[in-house]
Amino acid sequence: MSMGKTVLSSKDMLKHLVGFDTVSANSNLDLIHWVRDYLAEYGVKSTLIHDAQKNKANLHAVIGPADKAGVVLSGHTDVVPVEGQAWDSDPFTLREHDGRLYGRGTCDMKGFIAVALAKVPEMSKRPLAAPLHLAFSYDEELGCLGAHDIARHLDHLPVKPKLCVVGEPTDMKAITGHKGICDFECTVRGKEAHSSLAPYAVNAVESAAELVAYIKSVARRMQNEGPFNKQFDPPFTTVHTGAIRGGTAVNIVPNLCEFAFEIRNIPEIRAEDLADEIRQYAFKTLEPRMKEIDPKSGFEIRSAASVPAFDIDNGDPAVAFVMALSGANAAEKVSFATEAGLFQNVGIPTVVCGPGSITQAHKPNEYVSIDQITKCENFMDRLAAKMCSSF
Repeated sequence: MSMGKTVLSSKDMLKHLVGFDTVSANSNLDLIHWVRDYLAEYGVKSTLIHDAQKNKANLHAVIGPADKAGVVLSGHTDVVPVEGQAWDSDPFTLREHDGRLYGRGTCDMKGFIAVALAKVPEMSKRPLAAPLHLAFSYDEELGCLGAHDIARHLDHLPVKPKLCVVGEPTDMKAITGHKGICDFECTVRGKEAHSSLAPYAVNAVESAAELVAYIKSVARRMQNEGPFNKQFDPPFTTVHTGAIRGGTAVNIVPNLCEFAFEIRNIPEIRAEDLADEIRQYAFKTLEPRMKEIDPKSGFEIRSAASVPAFDIDNGDPAVAFVMALSGANAAEKVSFATEAGLFQNVGIPTVVCGPGSITQAHKPNEYVSIDQITKCENFMDRLAAKMCSSF
């Protein structure tokens, strides 16, 4: 290999990536620009797809013949915050101990990205019969915000990729389905008054509580009546309210309350149908009584994030291909969400498979085992061999 090129093992690459503080509230451009420059050393050109503020970017790069249908390796570059968590070491400095690599993002999901990038020097020299696409996104932790654009970008390529592997932590098992996520923010406006005059006011907190209670009734119905899909745990769509705030003092009827609720739907349920049901209860049952007292009162319900449910038939050739690379004996489904549904929805068969366990994600002292990194390296080596032959 020529002098001057960056050559890093998977572990050293992960150390470098963890060192970029890409908590979703921050820009990921330092990491993205470093990856772009690293790929350029091997003659690999990158396309950056920025957000509206030009503060974050997705990266797409192609190794090999772009006029063939190849494989996408997809990963997100952002990580969740560390504030309020009791870490035993600096979360943005990789620490090795007892066969584990500790640091924020080691598991979710810079471990997969690190292995993919560490294999670039070898991949760039191979006589690939089909291309390897690298697709690294921003703001997955905020609702897969960047992946919407990168999926559209892949959809409009002259030759669409044949399949996509999303490297979320699955213990290197092939995952063929997960629930969707829809997050909503609700603002309730009432009419303020002294609490002694409560009947002449509109209590925003109580109105919000009535809608929250209805949301809970929807959750109970899903749990008791289904539909059910036993491949998920829990095997039904879940609905819950996660945050609420409103009111200033007990003797003041509050004029404002805000809360957030979430729907995690199995593929058999459209989250938007449940959201519409909740809206109808707010606007047609609760709001008329509020507006009789003050026409300015009422509900505003906004979609905050949407991640589609993901489902691919276990008999799809893409599933068999990924299972052969990973050595898995069976495919599974999970309840946590990924970017997979976005790629699947633009016609790219997708499987989720990556190093590490989801049980370590978002926690203090997050880690990925070195054994999992090794399994991912073996996966990449088998992929390279396949793509050089009859892929």
